[in-house]
Amino acid sequence: MKAVLDAGALVAVERRDRHVGALLRVLQQRRVPLWTSAAVLAQVWRDGARQATLARLLQGVGVRPLAMDDGKQAGALLGSTGTDDVVDAHLALLLEAGDRVLTSDSDDVLRLLAARRVRAIVVPI
Repeated sequence: MKAVLDAGALVAVERRDRHVGALLRVLQQRRVPLWTSAAVLAQVWRDGARQATLARLLQGVGVRPLAMDDGKQAGALLGSTGTDDVVDAHLALLLEAGDRVLTSDSDDVLRLLAARRVRAIVVPI
């Protein structure tokens, strides 16, 4: 099992949101691997000198690149769901049964996961 962070979760970390901070501490104490997508990171990263809190978190987060196969799978997933957010689709590709996703976009993530028939735990933030 792993936990996947969307842009909303990373922004919450940057803003020092206590709820998200507490969730991440529990996950880290349980040694749950943290992951995100390179596309998610691109949405939130602006200036490392000003994002020290986020930079510290990212030292312990795996980042999956958006490779050609991912692009094809994400595009097919978007086509099957009628959605258009490439970042959400790539994020959904990271998830497997039993994983957790911390997201500020629960509706779209649930829709994408349903299309993939993946039963992940969606944690709204």
